[in-house]
Amino acid sequence: MTPTQSAGIPSVGDDARRAAAPAEAPAAVVRPPALSVVVPAHNEAENLPSLLDEVRAALAGRVSYEVVVVDDGSSDDTAFLVAAMSKDFPELRVLRHREQCGQSAALLSGVRAARAPWIATLDGDGQNDPADIPRLWAMVEDPDRPPDLKLIAGHRVRRRDGWLKRASSRIANGVRGRLLGDRTPDTGCGLKLFERQTLLAVPHFDHFHRFLPALIQRGGGRVISVEVGHRPRAGGRSHYGVHNRLWVGIVDLFGVMWLQRRAARPVAEELTRDED
Repeated sequence: MTPTQSAGIPSVGDDARRAAAPAEAPAAVVRPPALSVVVPAHNEAENLPSLLDEVRAALAGRVSYEVVVVDDGSSDDTAFLVAAMSKDFPELRVLRHREQCGQSAALLSGVRAARAPWIATLDGDGQNDPADIPRLWAMVEDPDRPPDLKLIAGHRVRRRDGWLKRASSRIANGVRGRLLGDRTPDTGCGLKLFERQTLLAVPHFDHFHRFLPALIQRGGGRVISVEVGHRPRAGGRSHYGVHNRLWVGIVDLFGVMWLQRRAARPVAEELTRDED
């Protein structure tokens, strides 16, 4: 060993060997998808596999996308079935709450984990039709879309539910619409498309997803409603009824009214300018 090698100084031979070694390939740049589909779900093992197959069929080749399923502490095999599907569905990601936290919390977890600037949401019960998503996405891609458009809300004109659920939803939408003036006929529709940063900026509380149009309008965003399809529930049971669709939300409703009255949207103009 030469003195230079023992001192830790590289020799000419070391340089030659490094030059002959193959160069490391640069790390691949992973681009985020354009659209994230977030699906909150609780005990929907009977419905999610077919729903996710439909999402893939609707979006493959149309837009770069990912699907984020948030299992809200299910007691059935929801999380395990979706995780198994992800092995052959590279766009599919699965999150799981350790305990049930509610639909708003599951939605927020999914949006926080999402990598795309725009989010589409679907209910996990399969009653929303994923085939409607490309039509809503085309509105986002339209170069003439209003610059302040932040939310496209689905409107289920022809509901495929029992009379009690339809009646409770109609009452809830009527009360919310009259008191909040959000001009959104179907705030409870799970199919929505919105900016990720817009949702992260609104106030978050239990059941906030029911008031999303009013909360976004409070911040100056535009909301439009688009007619979408609706299907009967194929399996499992509904998690909503008259009690938790209307009466439980009364306190939240008055809270959103208070937020609307306290909203301020100042417009600032800079008086200083950089000098060249």
